[in-house]
Amino acid sequence: MSPLWKKVVIVLSVLIFAYVAVGYVKGKTGDDKSYVSLSVYSEVLQRIQDNYVDQPDIHKVTSGALHGLLDSLDPQSSYLSPLEYTDYKQKVDDKSKGGIGVFISKRFGYVVAVSVLPDGPAQKAGLRDGDLFDSIAGFSTTEMSIGQAQVLLTGEPGQTVKVDVIRRGTQQPFGVTMAYAKLQSPRILQEEMQSDIAYIRIPAFESGTAKQIREKLVEFQRRGAKKLILDLRDCASGPTNEGIDAAQLFLTSGTIATLRGQTVATQTFSADASKVVWKGLMTVLISNGTAGPAEILAAAVADNHRGDTVGETTFGTASQQKIITLDDGAALILTVANYFTPNGKSIPKEGVEPTVQVNPQAVDDVAQLNQDQLAPPAPGQLPSANDPVVKRAIEILQAPAAAPKAA
Repeated sequence: MSPLWKKVVIVLSVLIFAYVAVGYVKGKTGDDKSYVSLSVYSEVLQRIQDNYVDQPDIHKVTSGALHGLLDSLDPQSSYLSPLEYTDYKQKVDDKSKGGIGVFISKRFGYVVAVSVLPDGPAQKAGLRDGDLFDSIAGFSTTEMSIGQAQVLLTGEPGQTVKVDVIRRGTQQPFGVTMAYAKLQSPRILQEEMQSDIAYIRIPAFESGTAKQIREKLVEFQRRGAKKLILDLRDCASGPTNEGIDAAQLFLTSGTIATLRGQTVATQTFSADASKVVWKGLMTVLISNGTAGPAEILAAAVADNHRGDTVGETTFGTASQQKIITLDDGAALILTVANYFTPNGKSIPKEGVEPTVQVNPQAVDDVAQLNQDQLAPPAPGQLPSANDPVVKRAIEILQAPAAAPKAA
């Protein structure tokens, strides 16, 4: 470190100390904790400066501290340095860029594939929901924010990116190289499973998905369907308002969700009887790969006793983020509000629990099933005849005691 830069660091530290001291002397206020934290940070910075084995790169130290600060809040919050934010705007916000077709979050300290979009590079390369990214483009994900990962997983169509993946049940990562591609909006899949039971699979929510669901429901009813299986497994991406609009199709009364945050006015989203399309029996399939708008829809159905949710607890991401730019060109991607279920549970903190728990691998004779049959259907595919979650949903709908629950 140059003598000039060393002087700059010392001056800045003195200024921070002065700021802390003045604030503290002015009186005991609700900001006391902020002053104390600043004091601790300044002291740590000074101790590093004075005692570290080598002259530290203070810029790198500070950047690392800011990344860690945001990462400690929640998986969706990120700090982006000036250079990273420039890349973010040029890549993630540019619709002409390509991606690999995966919705990501963080878990166990790694970037994780919450869901894999149908027909995208990730799905074609064999990636599955729940896969952990050990590294992306040669960078370890244990020190990587979601914002940074999104930048690395976005690029010019045709260019490639290498990721090292750790799959559930294994410890050794394996490498996968994929080419970025322009992603197509996933289509809704439908099939009348048997007799009067209709089936709809939503691989992802996009703008207009609720309208598409409405059209499918009307079509099913015209064809004589009386019962419905709504498959939201591995459905994680999309605008949250689409999940709210979709819930309106099934509920005549009650609360759909509530949005709350420290600086965000509380919003309660309520059912509207005039928007209901489906009043028959229904079940909703959920998994660990269900997130965002799909969680809002599933919780609204379950908490209003409109139908059973079958499967596993959802991932937990339904929240609202805001980009806050800083004076030096950096930016914060900050979670400013969380969605709560009708029963008052925070979806990001607790996920949505199924009313009927079904572990897809809890079958009577595992030896008779291969891995593809045990796993939920791949994105873009209909379930196999051996899908235990679908089987349980059909049993619920066909039970003699089954009767339509209040819409």
